[in-house]
Parts: sequence; structure tokens; C-alpha cells
Amino acid sequence: MMVCVTRQKTCERLIKIGQKLVNGQKDGALKVVHVTKTGVNVLGNPDEGEALEYLFQVSKQAGAEMTVLRSDNIVNTLLNFAKKNQITEIVMGESPDPHSSNSIIRNMEQMLPGVKFNVIP
Repeated sequence: MMVCVTRQKTCERLIKIGQKLVNGQKDGALKVVHVTKTGVNVLGNPDEGEALEYLFQVSKQAGAEMTVLRSDNIVNTLLNFAKKNQITEIVMGESPDPHSSNSIIRNMEQMLPGVKFNVIP
């Protein structure tokens, strides 16, 4: 189970949903992932750094491993992480424009046809 988070404390709800879903699986493992653009100084912004630290704590309490990755291609990085970790289910927050052809969710669904997506409004 992979939970994709942004730099917002409200992503706690996504982690908790992932935790509930993975607890219903026999051999489930919960992985939380955040991808930030290369060159963005996350720690230089106190709000963002605090939010990521908070999400690390929430992940730890949920029994999850949280990974922060840097990349200029967020979709490919998430796809590679999912493939490398043999992810079968993904929890993501709803995109601002879910019907856009550039939607991260839509692109990932096309590239990972065997993976179940739980899109949370």
C-alpha cells in the first residue's frame, strides 16, 4: 500500500485511510511517499518543514515508512517507487482538476493498470 502525500498536514487523513486499508490485508505494508521538486528548499520554509515532520510522525504512528524523494518528474518518480516496492494499491488525494488529461492520478492509472487507486476527495 502506497500513500502519496503533499506538504500539508491535512494529508494525515490519507495516511490514516491507508492504515485502515492495509490492516485488512494479510501481508500488507504501508509506505508513505512525498516527491518534492529538485532545488526546492523544504527546510527553508518553516511551514512546509513542520508539515513534513508532522507527517513523518503520523506515518510512524501508523506503522508506515515515509520516504521523501527529489525529482523534476513527479509522475515518473511515483511510478518507479510503486514498481520498485511492488505496490498493489495506492491512496491519493483528489487532484484540483480530476478530469484534466494532465492529472497525475489519470496518468498513473494508465501506467499502472493492475494497481487499485483510492482517490480521496
